Amino acid sequence: MNKILSLFIALLLSSMSFTLQAAVKGEEISYKAGDTTLKGYMAWDDAHDKKRPGILVVHEWWGHNDYARKRADMLAEQGYTALAVDMYGDGKQAEHPKQAKEFMSAVTTMQGVAKERFEAALATLKKHPTVASDDIAAVGYCFGGGVVLQMARSGLDLDMVASFHGGLSTKQPAEKDKVKAEILVFHGEDDKMITADQVDTFKKEMDSAKVKYTFVGYPKASHGFTNPDADKAAEKFSLPVGYNKEADEKSWAQLLADLKSRYAQ
Repeated sequence: MNKILSLFIALLLSSMSFTLQAAVKGEEISYKAGDTTLKGYMAWDDAHDKKRPGILVVHEWWGHNDYARKRADMLAEQGYTALAVDMYGDGKQAEHPKQAKEFMSAVTTMQGVAKERFEAALATLKKHPTVASDDIAAVGYCFGGGVVLQMARSGLDLDMVASFHGGLSTKQPAEKDKVKAEILVFHGEDDKMITADQVDTFKKEMDSAKVKYTFVGYPKASHGFTNPDADKAAEKFSLPVGYNKEADEKSWAQLLADLKSRYAQ
């Protein structure tokens, strides 16, 4: 009888686990910025219908890929609705660093393009029936980290932005009383793509503009430290990137703690 009972409990727990996982729903979506079609991915927990904060997830320079979608799913598991955005158009993904640089440059060098596409994603997220449209944050990785920082500098109405191993330099520094978002920066102290001077300049910029920000550096962490695929890219393309499990887990935990503190999830 004890064996039968134990088996029944195990099956019940397994069923409950499956139900919880199945509650996260993911959906590919298309939206427009000017004449450009953007292809994103929306994730949310459909086990309940209450309004909840929305979070934009901006991809690395590789483009809108499975990694960005994975982070959206992880946020949905925490009770948020997340939109993994497409900054390149048509869901383009780069297969080589040279191509990634071309895609990225096409967005960053054309005035207003990045903001237009980000705002299109923002409007799309706010319209989702599960989203409390006044509660919006954004997170970004590498290229995406630089994007969310720049959107905060531009004064967009965001509660919080978090940059993971993102670019810090800018041609349009933050201005006092313009930045509405609280800023989080998670940085690898062994990042060869972000110089010490850029880190110092960023901190001075934030201090001068009286921006509320938190800057966390992780020892022995390289550029791309949150993405397990960074090690493959390093080997394949000789890039100065790499995964750091401890830094990944600690930075994610702090993001969730700060989001929970703000939104009382």
